[in-house]
Amino acid sequence: LAHFYITSFCNQRSRPLLAIRKNDILRHFALALLFRPNILYIFYIQLSGTIKCIKILSVSSRVFFPQFVASPLCCPSRASILTGKYPHNHHVINNTLDGNCSSKAWQKSEEPHTFPALLKASAGYQTFFAGKYLNQYGHSEAGGVEHIPPGWSYWVGLDKNSKYYNYTLSVNGKAQKHGADYSKDYLTDLLANMSLDFLQYKTSYQPFFMMVSTPAPHSPWTAAPQYQKRFNNTKAPRDPNFNVHGKDKHWLIRQAKTPMSNSSIRFLDDAFRGRWQTLLSVDDLVEKIVKRLEVRGELNNTYIFFTSDNGYHTGQFSLPVDKRQLYEFDIRVPLMVRGPNIKPNQTSQMLVANVDLGPTILDIAGYNVNKTQMDGMSFLPIMVRKLSFSWRTDILVEYEGEGRNKSDPACPLLGPGVSECFPDCVCEDSYNNTYACVRTIARSSNLQYCEFDDNEVFVEVYNVTADPYQLTNIAKTIDKEVLEKMNHRLMMLQSCSAQSCRTPGVYDPRYKFDPRQMFTSHSWRLSRLRQTVK
Repeated sequence: LAHFYITSFCNQRSRPLLAIRKNDILRHFALALLFRPNILYIFYIQLSGTIKCIKILSVSSRVFFPQFVASPLCCPSRASILTGKYPHNHHVINNTLDGNCSSKAWQKSEEPHTFPALLKASAGYQTFFAGKYLNQYGHSEAGGVEHIPPGWSYWVGLDKNSKYYNYTLSVNGKAQKHGADYSKDYLTDLLANMSLDFLQYKTSYQPFFMMVSTPAPHSPWTAAPQYQKRFNNTKAPRDPNFNVHGKDKHWLIRQAKTPMSNSSIRFLDDAFRGRWQTLLSVDDLVEKIVKRLEVRGELNNTYIFFTSDNGYHTGQFSLPVDKRQLYEFDIRVPLMVRGPNIKPNQTSQMLVANVDLGPTILDIAGYNVNKTQMDGMSFLPIMVRKLSFSWRTDILVEYEGEGRNKSDPACPLLGPGVSECFPDCVCEDSYNNTYACVRTIARSSNLQYCEFDDNEVFVEVYNVTADPYQLTNIAKTIDKEVLEKMNHRLMMLQSCSAQSCRTPGVYDPRYKFDPRQMFTSHSWRLSRLRQTVK
């Protein structure tokens, strides 16, 4: 934009080039910045249960997307949002320092290239962060709370994982401890107040980007006092895959006990209610921020993104509560965007992933996304309905399973290698719960194809149109040619980087098989997923 304004100004016939004064150019550059849209990004874990926020953000132009996460776990997914990259390119594989979550290696290799860093350094935005960043942020081996990631003008980062009381914040690199007084310390409300303070005191001469990352509805599901008795009769949804044995699925799903015990069902229903209760404070946060933008006259020039870092399950396939699985309930999250030039009441069926959020926000800011090494692509043209724009038909989902080296004393028969186990010895994760999936949405197909990196080389395939609850694994009945093509496509995506991640998928008419793209120097982990079901 600055180049456009300067060039057009210099080309005016009424004034010779030599007469252009430096302050004129700066004035035009300032005008270019002034009219760039503001961007507000609000996200947390799973979006079911929101009430006010949906109503508030739907009062004018907005669009809904079915969005998929690159990994159904907090830190890898958040790293994908920040970098616009799949896990095999940003190398964050779990929520630990050893898994590269907010590690020194991450800080050196990836943080300088996140989309907030580019917004601040190259697009002229003032930036504000408040809330949960990455699970290991604040760890003493990763710079402590003194570390401020590149790209943030104002930084309010939560030390480690979600809490509602008794936590520490990094406020521009200085520790601020909080206790258990609701009026002063309840984290969701505090984030709302700090966001309002930023809007009050920020400069009016630069566009702004705000990222507000609430703890809700993450455990420990501590609701605000005024909401602790809400939804008393609410239970987790009893969908067709609730409390059902996954007999044709990976062994980790098959080991779940069906029917679930009464204690497990009570626990997951309580968890579901607790999540809804904590979300009511997020509704309040959204309402306060949106109303402040409206009062300040900034709402109509502000894009608002509302989404999540991963899904969550409560009883599906007899798994009590967690994420980490390949199914729609863990990898699919709603995405709602409202803002300038978005036509009202749209629901797009285009396949959007969280690796696309960074490129889209940079595109809104006027930054050339092609200058980055991001794997995702901007969906801004979809939102403003550019008819000549072509879009991809598949995305990659990756997860690296975790387990313990020793057997759980309460469940010795399971042996070592499992984790996230419940008292009735149902475990939610294991070392060989390591998988990669191609999720396809095209005119002729709505398909999920997944391979496990285990001794079985287990494959799961679902026709999501015919089987939206993924009850039947069709890996052994689907056409073998389809299996082979999807296997090749998966290997290619697992090795892709930047532009090669956006090539046409199997069900795209432009698709061409190129074996040279299957194994590249960008692959950080040599997978054993090389054969399909025979």
